[in-house]
Amino acid sequence: MTQQQYQEALDWLFVQMPNYQIDGAKAYKPGLENITRLCDFFGNPQEGLRMIHIGGTNGKGSTSNMLASVLQESGYKVGLYNSPHLVHFTERIKVNGEECSREFVYDFIQKLRQLPTDIRPSFFEFTTVMAFEYFRQQQVDFAIIEVGLGGRLDSTNIIRPILTAITNVALDHMDILGDTVEKIAEEKAGIIKNGVPIICGDENPSVQAIIREKAESMDAPFIGATTIETELQSDLTGNYQAKNIKVVVALVDGLRRQGHEITDDNLKSGLLNVHRNTGFIGRWFRFSDRPLTILDTAHNQAGLEQVFTQLTDYPQHKHIVLGFVKDKKIDEVLQLLPNSSTFYFVKPAIARGRDPHEYEQNLKDADINYQLFDTVQSGYLAAKENAGVEDLIFIGGSNFVVGEFLEKNLGVVK
Repeated sequence: MTQQQYQEALDWLFVQMPNYQIDGAKAYKPGLENITRLCDFFGNPQEGLRMIHIGGTNGKGSTSNMLASVLQESGYKVGLYNSPHLVHFTERIKVNGEECSREFVYDFIQKLRQLPTDIRPSFFEFTTVMAFEYFRQQQVDFAIIEVGLGGRLDSTNIIRPILTAITNVALDHMDILGDTVEKIAEEKAGIIKNGVPIICGDENPSVQAIIREKAESMDAPFIGATTIETELQSDLTGNYQAKNIKVVVALVDGLRRQGHEITDDNLKSGLLNVHRNTGFIGRWFRFSDRPLTILDTAHNQAGLEQVFTQLTDYPQHKHIVLGFVKDKKIDEVLQLLPNSSTFYFVKPAIARGRDPHEYEQNLKDADINYQLFDTVQSGYLAAKENAGVEDLIFIGGSNFVVGEFLEKNLGVVK
């Protein structure tokens, strides 16, 4: 297999399969009928795997990577399925921090051509069964599965996990999941299975009540993580990680109760070595020091509010590079922006990327210091040129903005 053959296979996959990250809500295929038929076709590779299912509006990626790192420190072979990828496709499927091989991806895509014509999986459904098959082949001790979108109707919900967790619930994907936090909580609570412990990391009493009620109806032990007191820290340094660490501690306790050996040293070391063990980046990621350049993929209101709040902890002048997708409510974002900063609004290079010229009137009304750019890289280079070595550059607003930046500046080919 050549690099050209691999790229052609990936290109074919993206064209054939509707992809939520690219196409938006029209690519979303709710329900488990399609993934059930798809898994049947590939011999149900998810069966027999020891799985941990992690959902939530924000924090599920960080939580799943922290848990994977802890389990790796404990000597286990750990499969990890995250989405979306930032730079290259194989980031989605890892075993002990190593991305799945391009040969495996290429070979598996070829099998797609053999699907019966009446099975038309989405991009995410196909990548989900791909992850199951890779973890089966690799004979992992644990497979940590991050929910794609929602929970109840998400294709990952075909699994029978040994533990589940919901990190938090906030307003996001409201056109699909519901227009209130309570409705979204009901969707996310759909991952709760009969008798399987559920860990809740959300502090909202109404959200907790919904998750607890669902757990009781499924005879699933409810474990609240918010009351856990711990001084453990992680090399994932965003302030918001303190809440995710509590969820990881609760997950580890749940695994210990099931007889899996994880020492306190394993837990501490795992949390402190997430980058090394899993290769996870994009969450308050320190790209460079002079000027200090920070990346974060937060993209909904709750996530952006946490990020911009943490930016206020830094006294230096801030150059903030932001880009959004077309369904982003710009007025809500503008209310969160730090004062006295210089802004560079960019267009992500995807079909859903929103041209900042479309919302320039909102920027004028907000009376902020801004410039508009057609690409992420041009916005970043302008920020870098304007920033002094003691200033701070922040890049975010979307997974696509961070991914595009990393692709250009780390020299990684998609």
